[in-house]
Amino acid sequence: MQWEIVIGLETHVQLDTRSKIFSGASTAFGAEPNTQACAIDLALPGVLPVANRAAVECAIRFGLAVGARIAPRSVFARKNYFYPDLPKGYQISQYEIPVVSGGGLAIAWKADERSAQQERFVHLTRAHLEEDAGKSLHEDFHGMSGIDLNRAGTPLLEIVTEPDMRSAKEAVAYARALHGLVVWLGICDGNMQEGSFRCDANVSVRPAGQAEYGTRCEIKNLNSFRFLERAIDYEVRRQIELIEDGGRVVQETRLYDPDRDETRSMRSKEEAHDYRYFPDPDLPPLVIEADWIERVRAAMPELPSDMRRRFVEQYGLGSYDATTLTASRDVAGYYESVVGALANGAVAGREGLAALAKSAANWVMVDLAAALNRDDVAVADCPVAPGQLARLVERIHDGTISGKIARDVFAALWAEPSGGDDAPDRIIDARGLRQISDSGELDAIVEQVLAANPKSVEEFRAGKEKAFNALVGQVMKATKGKANPQQVNDLLRRRLG
Repeated sequence: MQWEIVIGLETHVQLDTRSKIFSGASTAFGAEPNTQACAIDLALPGVLPVANRAAVECAIRFGLAVGARIAPRSVFARKNYFYPDLPKGYQISQYEIPVVSGGGLAIAWKADERSAQQERFVHLTRAHLEEDAGKSLHEDFHGMSGIDLNRAGTPLLEIVTEPDMRSAKEAVAYARALHGLVVWLGICDGNMQEGSFRCDANVSVRPAGQAEYGTRCEIKNLNSFRFLERAIDYEVRRQIELIEDGGRVVQETRLYDPDRDETRSMRSKEEAHDYRYFPDPDLPPLVIEADWIERVRAAMPELPSDMRRRFVEQYGLGSYDATTLTASRDVAGYYESVVGALANGAVAGREGLAALAKSAANWVMVDLAAALNRDDVAVADCPVAPGQLARLVERIHDGTISGKIARDVFAALWAEPSGGDDAPDRIIDARGLRQISDSGELDAIVEQVLAANPKSVEEFRAGKEKAFNALVGQVMKATKGKANPQQVNDLLRRRLG
């Protein structure tokens, strides 16, 4: 039987505010346990919560970015349940009237490296403000558990999708796009190891063509994209095998164990009525007036979707390149700085900006990204300045160096950062790396290579193209990689007839 996978995600985004959502306590990560939980966070008698304006502005900013409706009046509610890390016995959240409704996010992904890019628009159901709970600690307590309430009251925006996704890779593409967006907007630091961005995946399967959804299970607190994909893949296999063996899926909450690569039952899945939601009597309705929304809109950065379109139209990039470069605001800014430097250069005037912009995109996406990842360096701390990379791209396009030598120059720039955009030129000259483009000099070297390799010449004339590549390699070896590759190709083909 053919099965269809149905996935929806609920993502808890920790908002980047200095204080908690209903109190003035700090949200700084890493403090000693229970040193940042004040009387309001613990709901001690006589205290009153007050909504954090900065957290509300984060929600407005997100709503504008995803084209959602921002409620002019929303309500905070108490979500009642009992757990050791919930000191109040309830969580302040939003239920019937959330601050953000609707909207969506465009995503793109590939099933594998050889597949064509696929695209989908993931619809959002809602995004609501709520406070985080504390944290239960189960290690180093001599068989007991400890409770750290520092996180209690930390502001969260819970973002809920429609069940639009049909594979684990789609879900990861959405999670990555959402992660990139909230960091881009400056409403979340995106640190998944510290719990700033956590996903819950609702997964079900149904026979292909069936309209009715299957019974779903929720996998809680997935804090890495890799774990999200592996957890969904395992859960899909589990549900299909269970049904095909004559069993049935039970609606429940499950946890993912990365060590055993499996999901395990945690508790039966609660419904909304189990939480006995009711409006919080200590908090008035949240009123967001139109002029507040417009002030936030005026301060918004250019959105990734708008920048992607601009990169395609202005620089002639393909959709995949534009999407990759705008996955991070810092990467996009770096690339724009490189292209800005190229636009002012002499080469751009002769050759046009499109070819240079494409070359710069390749360097940022491949060589620069690999170096950043290898050394665990943020783009903001990149030792190769945008102007230096622009100069390197220019030197490839004006024939000063080959692409292969350019990688050696890039490595030198990375290893020994030096000031000034002319650093690539200094390295090229100091190491004698300028490409040999003198036709007379190259012609003599080509003659020597042909004379020394009669077998390869004979094989090429017999129709073996690999023999030609071998001759090119010999010329490049003889010039220590300094020959202009295109000139070498032209000279060899002319000599070989």
